[in-house]
Amino acid sequence: WVLVCPTIATVVGLAYAAFIDRARGEKFLKVLIFMPFAISFVGAGIIWKFVYDYRQGDQLGILNAIVTLFGGEPVSWLAVTPLVNSLLLMVVFIWSQTGLAMVILSAAIKAVPPEQNEAAELDGANAWQRFRNVTVPGIRSAIVVVVTTVAIGALKIYDIVAVMTGGRANTSVLAFEMVNQQQRFQSYGHSAALAVVLFLFVTPLIVFNVIQIRKQREIR
Repeated sequence: WVLVCPTIATVVGLAYAAFIDRARGEKFLKVLIFMPFAISFVGAGIIWKFVYDYRQGDQLGILNAIVTLFGGEPVSWLAVTPLVNSLLLMVVFIWSQTGLAMVILSAAIKAVPPEQNEAAELDGANAWQRFRNVTVPGIRSAIVVVVTTVAIGALKIYDIVAVMTGGRANTSVLAFEMVNQQQRFQSYGHSAALAVVLFLFVTPLIVFNVIQIRKQREIR
């Protein structure tokens, strides 16, 4: 979760930010992409649980409806192990976080001095070269902030797993297990130990995030 979700959310958010800034109806498109971020993880989990829904007969879930439309057999997606069901849960988290990444990176791109891109264009750099060598270095601090913020969110994720699988089929994560040990097994010591582990994982990311924000303010 911590490796896959921040990477994909940041890459997709950066792609959205780069292309939508040049598109017509920029504000409308940004609202559409940012909207999933305004939905709670419980709501997002319920929505995507319907997408992955599996049953006999007519399929309610969109994914299995497409599979059966092309002659395939419906699949119990959230029970497919190993790794497949976890990746499908990560899709929900990435879907909800991409809008946040897009908004932050879009603002950072607009703050890059246009003179730098103009100078690179005069030197013969194409659009991709300008983006890679001018824009990305100019928004490096914003990229770090997005990656660390999404990583912290991934470490604390609980709602999506609880709503969609309840931790079954090898989908349990640290935060879910922490709550599960307390509520289901009454193992308060185990739950407290997991809380400390979660704290130890999150703290370095928060400190690194604060350092990057301070550096960005000093540059401004």
